Amino acid sequence: MTHRFWMRHAIELARLCPRSPTAFSVGAVVVGADGVELAHGFSRESDEKVHAEESALNKLGDDPRLAQATIYSTLEPCSRRATATRPPCTDRILSAGLARVVIAWREPATFVENCVGVEKLREHGVEVIELPDLAAEAMSMNRHLDLS
Repeated sequence: MTHRFWMRHAIELARLCPRSPTAFSVGAVVVGADGVELAHGFSRESDEKVHAEESALNKLGDDPRLAQATIYSTLEPCSRRATATRPPCTDRILSAGLARVVIAWREPATFVENCVGVEKLREHGVEVIELPDLAAEAMSMNRHLDLS
């Protein structure tokens, strides 16, 4: 399975998100080193504040397979939350010990200024792969928002 296969799966998950005027619709898939899906999630899957990466990682707990896993997220993992009640997704990814993050597009300043998720992950030794050719498809369910 390729990065594009898993990203397209994440994009389909993003289409399941309840629409929101104040948050992006994002899908995430965690794939083990053996190429098998470990978990997936999407924005607002379990509650109105849950992010896609958070939803997927919540399903895995302290699974030792995470150290060799890749998380595919349609949007750059957040480096700061609008509210301080939950850790940013970059912190959750670092705590889980994931080896790789694959994204389709970087977070615009729509809700949070200056997202530095990619930079923070790379600073901590996480491989980050960007698939900009899938960005338009990954953004498509968010067209009702200001994406500038």
